[in-house]
Amino acid sequence: MAAKQKFYVVWAGRTPGVYASWAECQEQTNGFDQAKFKSYETKAAAETAYREGWKKHWGAGKSGTTSAGAKPRSSASPASAEAVGEIDYDSISVDVGTNGNPGPVEYKGVDTRTGEVIFAVGPIRKGTNNLGEFLAIVHGLAYLKKLGSDKTVYSDSVNALKWVKQKEVSSTLPRDESTKEIWDMVDRAVSWLRTNAYKNNVLKWQTKSWGEIKADYGRK
Repeated sequence: MAAKQKFYVVWAGRTPGVYASWAECQEQTNGFDQAKFKSYETKAAAETAYREGWKKHWGAGKSGTTSAGAKPRSSASPASAEAVGEIDYDSISVDVGTNGNPGPVEYKGVDTRTGEVIFAVGPIRKGTNNLGEFLAIVHGLAYLKKLGSDKTVYSDSVNALKWVKQKEVSSTLPRDESTKEIWDMVDRAVSWLRTNAYKNNVLKWQTKSWGEIKADYGRK
């Protein structure tokens, strides 16, 4: 089934406006300091949001969020709801691309500020979105540890963030010959988490406030 088209509002970027593809949005925002953008399901909603301005839509007070830059208190866990504030651009953002769920899986990590791809893996023969997100986060942590870096890692997957915190996964994907590749990778990632310490923050990317994560494959 073809992915449903989204429309992207760029309030702060090289050329602000409404764009009909994620690629066009990235052209305006990648490497642009303090870029402000967000996706919408219809062109009409995007045009309305653009006219009303970012203060009403980008990090504005819905579901306990606040205007960009504010840092409200929250009792929620990091895996479920981060307090929405400014993006830490000195970070890595990860995301997964799938063709069916389950299906072939690939993932990548990018520089949050520039969108430059730092690592990319796949396609893996068969897996799920959440397992791919989990692998991407752990890959990012292992990469940063080798560099001696304490940069933040962003993911937009609540489940994967929870699994990283718990150092175990809970997936219904069967273990069989078709899924052996991804399960072998997941088992190694779990082992890495259990035998390595890290100081990096692993945070939820706030899509509703910040727009699509910089590593997004644009397949939604």
